[in-house]
Amino acid sequence: MPLKVGVPMQNTSHAVMAQRAEPRDSLDDFPTPPWATRALIEHVIEQDSGAGELSVLEPACGRGHMAQVLSEYFKEVSASDVHAYGYGAVSNFLTSVHEASAFDWVITNPPFRLAEDFVLRALPIARRGVAMLVRTVFIESVGRYERVFTRFPPARVAQFTERVPMIKGRVDRKASTATGYAWVIWEKACTAPTALTWVPPCRKSLERAGDYEAHFLMRDRSDHPRQQELFA
Repeated sequence: MPLKVGVPMQNTSHAVMAQRAEPRDSLDDFPTPPWATRALIEHVIEQDSGAGELSVLEPACGRGHMAQVLSEYFKEVSASDVHAYGYGAVSNFLTSVHEASAFDWVITNPPFRLAEDFVLRALPIARRGVAMLVRTVFIESVGRYERVFTRFPPARVAQFTERVPMIKGRVDRKASTATGYAWVIWEKACTAPTALTWVPPCRKSLERAGDYEAHFLMRDRSDHPRQQELFA
């Protein structure tokens, strides 16, 4: 079949589509694959956090993909989102009222265009630390360096060595992406200069049966072996 000259072909692969820019009024609904949240606890902060006895706020919870995983590790999980996805409370994190040091941790995958605002809002709310899952390019920008990183330097930047596929509106085991992601972590007790670390290859070991099925978000804590250990 001859090619049609002058008619561009659209590349609709997950890897390419994941790079598109979202409109300014977008909810930025790109759920976090469960294994990427487990990677934060298992490979970055667990040894320091004592998470099994602590509380955590997830203020951009969407349908609960990250909050549900956090409940595998933390004693108390509070989840909210500006939109009524059907999981957690409906609340605008940037305008809601929270007492200082209300939670041990604030952990979330924030809307990218609001990530800086989420960091600044979360820091006084967290007793121990803040962890934000962001595109790696978040650590760039002179403006962000002056507004955030010089004033509140993170303790660690944990770069994923594997890609973390995020696609709009759902998690998908077969998805791919050209975008790099990192956890940026602020720890209140840390006074050392910012450390760069890597999240080792761990997707295969941290994925669980059912992570990509609808019933994942409705699981009870007792379904998690780790939770049986922590909450016994």
